[in-house]
Amino acid sequence: MAVVSTERRIDKMIRLLVKNPTVLVPGPKIAAQIGVTRAAVGFWVKMLRELGVEIKGHVGSGYQLMKIPDILVPSLLQDELGETEIGRVIVHYFRINSTNTEALYLAQQGAKHGTVVVAEEQTQGRGRHGRIWYSEKSSGIYLSVILRPPFPPSAAPILTLMAGVAAREALSAVTGLDVDIRWPNDLLVKGKKVAGILTEMSAELGRLHAVVLGIGINVNHREMPAELKPLATSLRIESRKSWSRVQICVALLKEFTRYYHLLLENGSAAIADRWAAASSYANGKRVRVVTSAAECLATTVGLEPNGGLRVRYDDSREETLVAGEVTEVK
Repeated sequence: MAVVSTERRIDKMIRLLVKNPTVLVPGPKIAAQIGVTRAAVGFWVKMLRELGVEIKGHVGSGYQLMKIPDILVPSLLQDELGETEIGRVIVHYFRINSTNTEALYLAQQGAKHGTVVVAEEQTQGRGRHGRIWYSEKSSGIYLSVILRPPFPPSAAPILTLMAGVAAREALSAVTGLDVDIRWPNDLLVKGKKVAGILTEMSAELGRLHAVVLGIGINVNHREMPAELKPLATSLRIESRKSWSRVQICVALLKEFTRYYHLLLENGSAAIADRWAAASSYANGKRVRVVTSAAECLATTVGLEPNGGLRVRYDDSREETLVAGEVTEVK
């Protein structure tokens, strides 16, 4: 059974406070406009404060929003997204096990192409190969996009690369940081992982029913857990400033839409070209290749139009990787 998404009336309350940022909004007025009791308003205000939303309460007068909240509810995102194809439907959760798990469930229930599942916190965030994705509350972006592309299942790798290029463009544009892409699905800043992509799909008989592109971005984490510090970082750690998750999320969904249409109109080679131009791993990178069969040293020698990474092993053999992992050998 699916978990319960954020009550739409909470979203309406946030929108009401955002639209009246400099005035006190009486509790009875909030309750009447969103159709709940005053007790419910008080409970929701307390919950939002626990998420870092600064709401000042005045006894007998009402509530006042002290600054625009950095919370990924539909109203705050869609006001900025406009008519962007991806994100017209946004399902928000304050706490969930995994946005990818929920997105796959919603896809099976008929959720529309472009539906976005987003959460403030994940309790069982997933990476590739069953790894755990560290999902600190209200610090990162944890979202999944449901796509229904007219492609066969073999197109899944290029969709992963498409998401990587889109995310890289969004993060670079908003933060100004130099963001690299490591094949097939990691975004790096100064060699450390700042974001990852998990692609899962529902398919049969050579046809894709739905693809779920999950992305986790470390945005405002002040520090990473000890075991992750050598490998992972956040935008805040690297830039020494905090960032608007709403702004980054909006930029991300706009770039997803742009690159998805580039793929539809120009084919996989167009995505491969953009990826190769954005990644230091595309050509001439000394790497350790880990697949289900072996672990070897190699040098990258280019990206195939379908998204496969071409590598040359030390014995001069060449192979195109369609699965596996690569890490830089320094």
